[in-house]
Formats: sequence, C-alpha cells, structure tokens
Amino acid sequence: MTSTVPDVEQLVSFRYDTPHVAVITIDNYPANALSGPARLQLGHILDEIEENLDVRAVVIASEGEHWSAGGQLREDEVLEDSDVTDYIESFMATVNRVENFRVPVIAAIQGGALGGGMEFALACDIRIASTKAFFVAAGVNVGLIVSFWRLPRLIGLGPAKEILLTGERCKADHALRVGLVSEVVEPDELLDAALKKARRIASRAPLSVEATKAAANKAHDLDFAEGHRLQIEKFGEMFRTNDHKEALAAFFGKREGNYVRG
Repeated sequence: MTSTVPDVEQLVSFRYDTPHVAVITIDNYPANALSGPARLQLGHILDEIEENLDVRAVVIASEGEHWSAGGQLREDEVLEDSDVTDYIESFMATVNRVENFRVPVIAAIQGGALGGGMEFALACDIRIASTKAFFVAAGVNVGLIVSFWRLPRLIGLGPAKEILLTGERCKADHALRVGLVSEVVEPDELLDAALKKARRIASRAPLSVEATKAAANKAHDLDFAEGHRLQIEKFGEMFRTNDHKEALAAFFGKREGNYVRG
C-alpha cells in the first residue's frame, strides 16, 4: 500500500513495507532540502503514521545524490531579520517531531546529510549509511550554527568538535568509527538493511519499545536519582501490560510474540 499527501508538487511520500513498518521517502530535487512545502508534507505524513497504532517503526529514505541538505538556502537568502526566529523554530519543530515521534525512526542515508540535514539525521533514533554517505556540519561554512547540541551528546565532545569546527566531510567509515552511524553497507543494500532493522524493532513488544525510546531520550538530562526513579516507574508500568505477558509466553513457547494494541 502506498500513501501520499496531495500538493502542488509531491516532495515527500510514504508507503507501508509491512502493516507495522512505514517508509517515508523525500524526493525534493536536487538536494532533498526540507523546504517549507517539504516540511508541511512531512508533517502531514507523520500525523497519519502516528495515528496508525499498528505502525511500530519508520524508515526515512531519500531519492538522488543527497539524503537531505536541510534548510532551503534560497529561503534563507531572502529572510528578513524579523523572520529568522520563526524560520528556525519551524525547521526545528520538524526535527524535534522526528526525535520525539511515538515509534523509532531509522534514517537510511545514501548520500550527503548536510547542515540541517545532518541535524535531521541526528534526530533519528538509528542511522544506517551507504558507503557513499557523508555528513557535513555546514554551519561554519555558511556563517551559521547547527548540531552543537545533538552531535556531542551522540559521539562525545572531542569528535564532535572536529566535525563542527572544520565543516569538513565526515565520510561513512569515519562516521561508523565515532558512532555517528551504526552500520555501513553498499548502496544497493541500504534500504534492505534499514528495513531489516525496522522489522526487528517492529517484532518486539511495542509498548516497551515506545517507552524505552521516550525514556532513553531523557537519559542525558537526568541525574542518577532521577534516572533511578524513572527506571522503577517504567519497569512497573511495563510489568503490568499485556505486552509483557505475551512476551513471556512467546519466550517460553519459543515463538514470536503476537502483540495486539488496546
């Protein structure tokens, strides 16, 4: 099944790989920029997917040479000072929406993740790259600032500063070494690798997956006592769910879990 959001020009579409896995595809030639129209279409798609409680994982892929160049520089060029705050808040709202999405989001990165596109990739839960993928924290290259908050949290301050301050390409092999991506595969294997990961996630207890993502997103902001309390609270919540009962039955029965929402 394929679903799209109607617009003057279709820049973002999605389909269901399985009833539990959705694949979003960005096709905004030439660099898959998250322009205003693309962000609007993506927002509608995320609304539709989030309302479908059968969906347990999402893959974001792109057509063409780049995964995403982030913001549309032509839009940036004509901004007035009075528009800047609204512009960056709109862009970051899309990025934050992905980070806080109900289910895990996997980025299948086939080419460049540039500037705001790199920030978009960092907001995804898992990043799988092709051998042709690369990342550029382009803020210093265009007199702006991006990724200073998410990147150090993901890979550590030292490696992050090298990427942030030089504005140089971080190729896929280096991205793998520093933990920016979890896997590097050949280009023709990329989507299959991302879907394999998504299907694995979708086969786990869905309430547990959602709670784990939400809690892990808070981890860097919690001290030990807060983390301890949250662990106890969420463990108790999950213990009382039908998902836990079904997961135990599946484990002892040596079968896959059959999880029903509601």
